[in-house]
Amino acid sequence: MSDIAWTATQMRAATRIVIDAELIAAYHAASSPHSIRALKTDLDAFDGWCRRTNRIALPATPETVADYLDARAGQGSKPASLGRYKASIAKIHQLLDLKDPTQAELVKLRLRAIKREKGTAQVQARPLRFKGPVRDVERDVPRGLNIRALLDACADDLPGLRDRALLSVAYDTGLRASELVAVAVAHIGDALDPEARLLEIPRSKGDQEGEGATAFLSPRSVRAIAAWQAAAGITSGALFRRVQVRRYKARQAVPGRPIGSITGRESWDLRKTLPKKAVPARTEYDVGRGALNPGSIGPIWRAMIRKAFKRGALMDLTLDDVARLLKGVSAHSTRVGLNQDLFASGEDLAGIMDALRWKSPRMPLAYNRNLAAEAGAVGRLARKLDQ
Repeated sequence: MSDIAWTATQMRAATRIVIDAELIAAYHAASSPHSIRALKTDLDAFDGWCRRTNRIALPATPETVADYLDARAGQGSKPASLGRYKASIAKIHQLLDLKDPTQAELVKLRLRAIKREKGTAQVQARPLRFKGPVRDVERDVPRGLNIRALLDACADDLPGLRDRALLSVAYDTGLRASELVAVAVAHIGDALDPEARLLEIPRSKGDQEGEGATAFLSPRSVRAIAAWQAAAGITSGALFRRVQVRRYKARQAVPGRPIGSITGRESWDLRKTLPKKAVPARTEYDVGRGALNPGSIGPIWRAMIRKAFKRGALMDLTLDDVARLLKGVSAHSTRVGLNQDLFASGEDLAGIMDALRWKSPRMPLAYNRNLAAEAGAVGRLARKLDQ
């Protein structure tokens, strides 16, 4: 029995739930693993709330769904999340051939009221731009939080080589975390530029049917990938993998002890009579076989920023600056940063949408809202008045 079918049978129901195995199987085949996990998580949360409040989850009434959305809003859920919860409740009712309670006018009005109260603007990930917050991406000197400094600050050990290649590829391609960790050696092919490469993207969030796409890898990324592969011995399979670090402290030499010096209070062990050589401190690395977890990308970016600051690579930032900036950095920061750099370099919306594989202009326009304000009429006037 599939996860979704099992979840449905466990949810609090008014009557016995009839599972259409073929329909559930078809849903699994047509959906990404991420979508299935999200649906199961949402249903578990909805069923748990129904049990705590003595409600029926299947089939749910419009009043139950509306009250649930109100309760989640009261716990801090954003309108975008509430929309997902509503869609998940609708989906399980559709899969079980039950009347969809989310289509009731009560649910729509309550959700609209929540959006009116809280607003629909989503918190944007802090952008990681190549040269930082600059106006001219070609001529300006890097400043603030910038990818060039993070790349330069990476150590030449295995974790550093992995992180340099990971960050460089993430910026070049604008891949989401799940797409980035799915990159395999076989996905990298030749480009017209002998120093560059092309990356095949078999599937992405906006391409559930697997039509595929292609992204450009700069010579910078190609060099970083080659260094990481050579050091880690990766010739096939997942490109970006976990690196386990084991550090051993130094040990001083210990002279041997005469047999007669071992007292009766000590347990007898012949090894106590043998001298021990000095052992220098050393570090060992273990490279995993599988791909990184998508949830590790954001923490890796934040760890790189902390290391870069400690090594003096972010010279114009204070400790307080770094602490403030870290709060907004996530796995999506490289995608937002590339989007803004493309906008700042003069690329039009169609080019940005193509490069980042967007089907709708809504998100690229939202990511560029702040830059557009600076580049707009008032921003241009202000710069003329200050001259």
